[in-house]
Amino acid sequence: MLRYLTAGESHGPELTAIVEGMPAGLKVSPGDIDADLRRRQSGYGRGGRMKIESDLVEITSGVRGGLTLGSPVTLKIRNRDWENWQGTMSPESASSDRAVTRPRPGHADLTGGLKYGHRDLRNVLERSSARETAMRVASGALAKRLLDEFGIRVFSWVTELGGVRAGSAVTGGRGGAEALFRLAEASAVRCPDEKAGRAMVARIDRAKEDGDSLGGAFEVAATGVPPGLGSHVHWDRKLDARLSFALMSIQAIKGVEVGLGFGAARLPGSEVHDEISYRSGGAAGKWWPRPPRFLRKTNNAGGIEGGMSNGEMIVLRAAMKPIPTLYKPLRSVDIGTKKTFKASVERSDVTAVPAAAVIAESVVAFELANAFLEKFGGDSVKEISRNYNGYLKDIAAY
Repeated sequence: MLRYLTAGESHGPELTAIVEGMPAGLKVSPGDIDADLRRRQSGYGRGGRMKIESDLVEITSGVRGGLTLGSPVTLKIRNRDWENWQGTMSPESASSDRAVTRPRPGHADLTGGLKYGHRDLRNVLERSSARETAMRVASGALAKRLLDEFGIRVFSWVTELGGVRAGSAVTGGRGGAEALFRLAEASAVRCPDEKAGRAMVARIDRAKEDGDSLGGAFEVAATGVPPGLGSHVHWDRKLDARLSFALMSIQAIKGVEVGLGFGAARLPGSEVHDEISYRSGGAAGKWWPRPPRFLRKTNNAGGIEGGMSNGEMIVLRAAMKPIPTLYKPLRSVDIGTKKTFKASVERSDVTAVPAAAVIAESVVAFELANAFLEKFGGDSVKEISRNYNGYLKDIAAY
C-alpha cells in the first residue's frame, strides 16, 4: 500500500525518490525531512563527502499548502559535488578519466561488473554507494510523520563500534527508548553510554591513522505500536520478516536480530518467553497503549510474536561490517590486465555506524507505516483515524 522508488548516482546531478500511497491530509514540510537528513550526515568518523554536501530536500509533487494530496510525493536532493564530476558522469558524453578497473574487496564493484558486463566499474559503484540512502532517509521521514499522527515513534542508538560495546543498560532499550535516544543524539557516535562513546571515538582515531575502517552494531526501537500489525497467515506478511528485510537492504548490514535474537538460542524456554498479564482500568491516552490491555512482563520477543506486533516496544538490532574502501587498500586484480594491484581508493568514511542507525530508523518507520496502512488503511488521515479508533475500542472490549 505504501512504497517508494529511489534513483540517482552518487556523483550525478541529483537523487530522487517517489513515494506512493501516502494518504491525503498529512501535514508535511521540507524541514521535517531536512532534520533527519542532517542527522544522517553527522557522526564521528565521517569522510570528506559530508563536508561538501549539505542535503536539503525539494518536494516537487504530492504536497500542496503543507498537506499531502494522496498522489505520489516526489522528493529531490541535489548533489553539490556534481560540479566536480560533470565531465565524468554526464549522461550525454562521459569521459573515462576516472575509470575504475581495480575492484575493492567487500564492495559491489566486481560482482556488479560481472553481472552487468561493465568494463568501467564506476558504473557499479556510483549506484551501490551508500549516498543512495539519503533518499531512503527522506522517504522514511514522511513515514515518521504519518506514524507520529498515531503516537508511534521510532528511535535508534549505537551499541557497539570497532569492538567497543556499550553497557548492558543500553541494549534492548532497557533504559527507556526516549531517554536512550536523547543521550544518543548528544553523542558524537550516537551511543547513549558516555564512557563507551569516548572509547569509540578513540578507536575511530586509531583506525584513521592506520588507514582502516570500522563496523559496529545499533538498535532500533519503536514505541506506541498497537498489537496486530503484520500477520501469521502468510510468510511474506510476517512483520519481523519484513522489518528484517528492510534492515538487511541497507548497505553493509550483515546481520539482524529481533528482541533477544541469537541470545534466545542459548537459553531455556522458561527464560525466553514473555509471560502475559492483564491490566484493567486507568486513564486513557490519545492512542495505544490505553488501558485495559494485555501486557508482557518482559520483552524478550522484541514486541513481535507470531509475525505480529504484540503491543510492546519493538526492538531490533543490526550489525554493520566495516566500510570496504580502505586508505591502505587490500590487494585486488585489475579486470583489464588481470594483474595484481592494490584496490582503488574512493573518498570514504572511517565508519558510518552512527549514520546507519539513522537510516535504519527510516526503513523501519517506512515498513511500520506500510503495515499500519494495511491494517487501518484509508485514503485520508481522517479516515485512517476513524478506523484506528474503532480497532482500539475493540481491543479494550476484548
